[in-house]
Amino acid sequence: MRKEAELWWRQAQEDLESAEINLRTGRYYLVAFLSHQAVEKALKALYIEKLRESPGATHSLILLGRKVGVPEVLFHHLRKLAPDFVISRYPDAAHGLPSELYDRETAEERLRLAREVLEWVGKSLRS
Repeated sequence: MRKEAELWWRQAQEDLESAEINLRTGRYYLVAFLSHQAVEKALKALYIEKLRESPGATHSLILLGRKVGVPEVLFHHLRKLAPDFVISRYPDAAHGLPSELYDRETAEERLRLAREVLEWVGKSLRS
């Protein structure tokens, strides 16, 4: 694996682990944000590995997913996680406090979706 891709992949795994820790502490909005971040960084790792170029400064899971060939079944995951990049951080985007917008059930779902995408990316990086 290319060094740059490896760094993105390792950080994706760290972000996923941080999401899991925040689930245990009840910081559900952080679980959503970190789940998005884990997926974004994993997709960037695969982008770098497959396309041999930088994906640039995008945060779009949909764009990254299309470029790396995410299977259609996982596109639902990307669509669900995409808004959390903004909504989980900004009161004006969340129309209130992000910390009050997310509950345990939502956080668990986001984490599950992120795990499934990272599992696919991991297999893709190894093949």
